[in-house]
Amino acid sequence: MDMIAQIEAEQIASLSKDIPDFKAGDTIKVGYKVTEGSRSRVQNYEGVCIARKNGNGIAGSFTVRKISFGEGVERTFALFSPIVDTIKVIRSGKVRRAKLYYLRDRTGKSAKIAEKIKKKIGIDIETKPEGVTEENVVKQTTKDDKVETPEDDKSPSLKKDESLKEDSTKKAK
Repeated sequence: MDMIAQIEAEQIASLSKDIPDFKAGDTIKVGYKVTEGSRSRVQNYEGVCIARKNGNGIAGSFTVRKISFGEGVERTFALFSPIVDTIKVIRSGKVRRAKLYYLRDRTGKSAKIAEKIKKKIGIDIETKPEGVTEENVVKQTTKDDKVETPEDDKSPSLKKDESLKEDSTKKAK
């Protein structure tokens, strides 16, 4: 590793910022610090990342574009700036370009980016064979067993319903 790359790696390690893996086309939410008078707060800026410059190095930057009240607004952030508090990836976009400057000329549905569906391959699932117990065994009826029919077995709830029907017919007469 050459001397410049080594110094840059040390500086990035000293900043200890957690930068997620994102690229052009991803919808991201950037929390940046806003100072109003003596107060400081974090404000979110959510939009589509249209460009990344200088990779993941100390001089890296990215441009986020959003539509605000019908107007396109772009903002460029330095990757390791003290103003940038958090970066969250909301969804990944399916694009085939590194710079999405063509979105500046588009409006409506043509300015939308399709979402990339991430495939999960190699999911480990443990299956245990189920032990045979008395509860798992299905009881089979034999010829000797008496099969109950609804006429034979009148539950108390059915008897109650029948008595209510009889009472209503008496009242109707």
